[in-house]
Order: sequence, then C-alpha cells, then structure tokens
Amino acid sequence: MTYVKPYKTRLIIGLLCGVLAGGSLFGALRFIGPVFKPFETEVTPDNLVQEEKQGSKKDTGLETVIDDAATKLGVEKAREDGTITWQFMLLSILGLPIFIIARALMTFLNRYFMRWVGARVIMDIRNDLFRTLQRQSLRYFSNTQIGSLISRCTYDTNMVEQAVSRSIADLTRAPIEIFFAALFIVFSAFKHDIAGSLFVFLILIPAVIFPLSVLSRHIKRHTSRALQGISSLVSRMQETFSGIKIVKAFNMEDNELQRFKYLNHKYFKSMIRALRAELFMRPWTEVIGIVFACMGLVYCFAEGINLYQIAPLAGAVLFAYRPFKQLIKVNATVQRSTAAAERLFEILDTDTSLPEPADAVEKTSFDDRIAFNNVSFSYAPDQPQVISDMTFELPKGQIAAFVGETGAGKSTVANLLARFYDPTQGEVAMDGIDLRRIKIKSLRELIGIVSQDTILFNDTIANNIAYGSPEADREQVIKAAKEANADKFITANPEGYDRVIGDRGVMLSGGQQQRLAIARAILKDPPILILDEATSALDTVTEKLVQEALFRLMENRTVFAIAHRLSTIKNADQIFVIDEGQIQERGTHNELFKAGGAYRELCDIQFS
Repeated sequence: MTYVKPYKTRLIIGLLCGVLAGGSLFGALRFIGPVFKPFETEVTPDNLVQEEKQGSKKDTGLETVIDDAATKLGVEKAREDGTITWQFMLLSILGLPIFIIARALMTFLNRYFMRWVGARVIMDIRNDLFRTLQRQSLRYFSNTQIGSLISRCTYDTNMVEQAVSRSIADLTRAPIEIFFAALFIVFSAFKHDIAGSLFVFLILIPAVIFPLSVLSRHIKRHTSRALQGISSLVSRMQETFSGIKIVKAFNMEDNELQRFKYLNHKYFKSMIRALRAELFMRPWTEVIGIVFACMGLVYCFAEGINLYQIAPLAGAVLFAYRPFKQLIKVNATVQRSTAAAERLFEILDTDTSLPEPADAVEKTSFDDRIAFNNVSFSYAPDQPQVISDMTFELPKGQIAAFVGETGAGKSTVANLLARFYDPTQGEVAMDGIDLRRIKIKSLRELIGIVSQDTILFNDTIANNIAYGSPEADREQVIKAAKEANADKFITANPEGYDRVIGDRGVMLSGGQQQRLAIARAILKDPPILILDEATSALDTVTEKLVQEALFRLMENRTVFAIAHRLSTIKNADQIFVIDEGQIQERGTHNELFKAGGAYRELCDIQFS
C-alpha cells in the first residue's frame, strides 16, 4: 500500500470502473427472465395483470428493468391477442446490449487504470531495489552472491511485474462480478420461491475453496524453492563466465557443465511441482462446476421449476463462472508472485549501510591531518582482527607508503580511510573529526582511488575517464589522459576517446586499463589519493612517466600508497611496514634501509 498510495486517484477510478462493470452485469441479468418468459407461458392481458399482482408481493418493491422502462416510455407489453408487442421485444433486445457495452467500457477502464498502477508500482520497487543495494555496505556484498542479487532484481521482479500488471485488474473486478451475480441469484431465488436452490450453490463454496487453499500453499512453497534455484543458476553462470579464462586453462568445461546441470535439474523439479499444483486447479473447478450444474438440474426437475425461472439463475451462474475461473488463475499467479515478492522485500528491508548521524558534518576541504587512533578491525565478529591497535598520523601534503606481505592489512587501512568499513575499535579522524561524524558523500568527494583491481565500465574511454567528474569537458579528459600516459594508445585507434572498451575494459590490455584508472583519479583532482598498487600493471618506461605525473599531482596533497614494488615508494615521506595487522617499522626509505630490519629484507629480496 505504501507503493500504491501516490497513485490512489487512478486506483480509485479503476476500482469504481470495476464496480460499475459488475453492476452492469446485475442489470443485464434482469433482462434474461422477461425474454424467456414468452416462450414458457402464454402471454395474455389477464396473465400480465395477475403476474403484476404477484410481483408486487414477491418483488420486495423492486420492479424489473424492462417493466420500469416500458412504463416510462408508454410501451405496451402485450397486444389484444396476448402476444408481446414488437416495441416491447425491441426494448428487450436493445436493453441488453446497452448494459453489455457499458460493461465492456467499464472493464476496459478498470483494466487500464489497474494495470497502469501495477506497472508503476513495479517500476518504483525496481528503483528502490537498486537504490537499496547501492546503499548496502561492502560487508554485505562480500557475504552475498552477486548472481543471486541479479536474479532477484530481474527474474523475481519480472515475476511480480507479470502478476501485478496482468492480474490486478481481474483481482479487483472479478470479485465484484461474482458478488453481483451471487446477489442476483439470491434475489431471483426468493422472488420465484425457489430459495431451496441456494443450498446447491452454498455447498459448492467449501468444495472449491478448501482444495484450492491447499494447492495455493503448495504453489507458493515450490515457487520459492524454484526462485532459490534460479538464483543458484545465475550465480553459477556469473562465476563461470567471469572466470572463463581459468575454466578453459584447467579444462574444467565438463565439470562446470555437470554442476550447472545439477542445479538446473533442481530448479526444473521445483518448477514442475508448482506447475502441477497450478494446472490441477482448473480441472478441479470444472468438475465441481459440472457436479453443481447436474445437481441444479435435478433439483429444478424435481421441483417443477419453469424455464423462465431457471434462465436468470443459469445466466448468473454462467456470468459468475468466467470471473471465478479468472480468480483461480489469479490466485495461482499471486502465489507465485508472493514467493518472489517476499524475496524482494527481504532486500528492501535489509540495511547494512554505514550509519550517519543526523548532525553529520559537511566536510568540503582537508586542512590538517589524518590520524588512526588505536584502530582495530575485523571483517566479522567471529574472525581474527585484520588490524590491531594501529596508531599513526599523516600530515597534509605527505606521502605515506604501506608495505608488507599479502594479507598483512595494507588494503584494509585504505578501506578504513575511505570509510568502506568502520573500525571495530578506535577511530579514524580527519582534521580531528571522527570519520563516522562526517557525511559519507562529502568525505568521498575528498578522496580519489586507484585500486589494484581496475574497474572499468562497458562505455567509451572518455566516459570512463570522466566517471566521477561528469562536469569535465573533453579537453580536461584529454589532459588527464596525457598526464597518465594514456593518450598515445587512445588516439592510435580510429575511434579515439569514443571507443567502447567492453565489459570491464576487456578490449584493453592490463596496462592500458590501469592508465585509464589513473587518468580518472587525476581528473577528479582530490586532496587525498589512495593508490593501491596503482602502477602494478605498467611497464618500466610507462611506470616512470606515470610516476612523474603522479608526483606532480601529489604536490600539496596527501597520498596513501600501497605497494609491493618498493621502487615506486622510495620518495615517500613515511613508510610503514605492516605485519599481521600491526606497524612493525616506520620511517623513510633511507632510515629503514639502514636499520636492517624487515624493510631491508624486503628490499634485498626484490632488488637481488
């Protein structure tokens, strides 16, 4: 209802049109009896007078539509010989189409407005899903399969969309039609003294509803399992195709195919079980309907009920049967969509985003220093600490380099500075302000990152460089590319900066991808740079050129450089040697080299 509320006007119009469509059904059914009556009994003036007297007693003050119209228009119902007049027959014939046309128009408006609301609601849900997922923390994505998220945002959303856009109109109109048909059945039964026939109608309800409720639960349960299965399939495909080079290198195609077949078969079984229950609904209702019709005929024969008395009841049942079948179909669709909607709302109800206080500080500049004060961090409560009681300061304009073995905690320091995570203990402060008290958006405006895993998008080179700086013009993009030594290979291609580089930049070499990432950081021109192995994919000549550009960019800027290649950090103001999450040594290159400790050992290993 939260998603429907903004579109309540269209919803109300759709509901009103559904009510009018159902009401027109009630009016149309009122024509059936009078039309059949002349074929059942001989029509004479005396019979008409006698019928009117009986009708005044049994009709509870309600005249038939035809009688009322004939009286107002001055149309005689019968000639002197007792047969009905052509005017009365014409009125009967024209009256029914009027109600049918009105019903068709109201049905169209009902379906249009209800489907419009349904489609718009799904659009809003899809937008909220994307917004919610972007707001989640990196911890959430590290614990969730990306393929599963993609499956929920596409397959599950599509299932809900189909159910809502196609079924919401029937769901709102069909019950109204059934209600008016049932109301007419009750009205006619009491009018013609055949109220006992209602017993046949009443015993039909539990005979249909109880089995359908059991089947509905069956459909929902197995649809939920099927959706989990399709998530596993998408995750398997995403992992396989992302690592297709490794799959081929180790000849694991057949192994991956067998794993995929197993997951696909599990999904197939769940879908078939849900489908079997869904398909059983229709024949069950048809069997019950036939039994009901036979019981009704037997009852009418036994009671000697006339055709003109049966015809309105039969017409009402036939009119009600179609919306009832629609409800059966809608119920199956709703059960499937409910299983999908529960998975979607599970995401919408998840909030792992980093907290931001109401009075968070808007930081527009970096003025003094960055400080880690007794910082400890672990990725999960039950996992060991990646960083333990780390304390250091880095004044503005200095270059800090972090070295150490893989897994020592170097990248974690950069992640804490960019506030991708919050410390388990202690604080990371900028200009004396805890990062947790600074607005995340303003904090990250001050930071530029070039990561070891280069992230590029399936877009043009110019747009990849300008990512994060959408206001930059083409001249600024070209200037940044030149400073990153990327302009030469870009212009070597006829498409130049308008060349689309494929998914994750697959059409470029590793060194070219890295230089585009560096150009992106140069264009942003932030006061703080995080370089996580920023030159790892560059050859010696290119590395020297890029280092010169970076050194020019680093003037009066603060740099966190994480490096395995020690030749790139010799000029750093401070070098921190990290071991098992703690600072083992700190100082300049010359100081640490002369000290003969862990840093000297790393230098000897690399430069030997």
